[in-house]
Amino acid sequence: MYLKRQKVPKSWPVFRKGTKYVVKPRFDAKRSLPLLVILREMLKVVQNRKEAKHTIHMKQILVNNKPATDEKSSVLLFDTINLIPSKKYFSLELSDKGKFELKEIEENKVNYKTAKIINKNILKGKKTQLNLSDGRNFLSDIKCNVNDSVLINFKEKKIEKCIPLKEKVKAVVFAGKHSGKTGSVLKINAEKKIAELNIDKKLTKVLIKQLMAIE
Repeated sequence: MYLKRQKVPKSWPVFRKGTKYVVKPRFDAKRSLPLLVILREMLKVVQNRKEAKHTIHMKQILVNNKPATDEKSSVLLFDTINLIPSKKYFSLELSDKGKFELKEIEENKVNYKTAKIINKNILKGKKTQLNLSDGRNFLSDIKCNVNDSVLINFKEKKIEKCIPLKEKVKAVVFAGKHSGKTGSVLKINAEKKIAELNIDKKLTKVLIKQLMAIE
């Protein structure tokens, strides 16, 4: 599957001019990037799709501590990428303009990522299942609420800790007109589902569903 280059999401860091089509990620084109775009356009470690396929086949690319499966693999916000040959590590983040960008990170951070809790279920045996914004589900005893964030430990395959969405917490806007902006939470109106943030010394109102608490 492909997307017309002229119609790719604004968050994608690709030129509008060039080949007519761009590969489509397997999951949620609005909230993710295909691995091919990251390897070719952003990191420039491959020149074309054939090279990307070969590199992936050789298991030289890890996404969230697992070997990448193919060049269409979806890479979401705060997913981590490990380039084994060069021993370089990156996290997929948002620029203050709302475009995906890669931030180089230390090796000890490549096994961690932050995700938002979008749903919470109580299962048999009173076990709690947390459903996250990146599609993952975890059984966890950590006390968290919907709209809080969690730090995932990929190496241990567990949730490391909860990051509550509350006053004075740092948060990033990942959707809407303020996408990519970060700020401190000043007030949360649960009834209206809106949070007030201090962004660039200005009071900014953001829908809670577009906000993620971060460290």
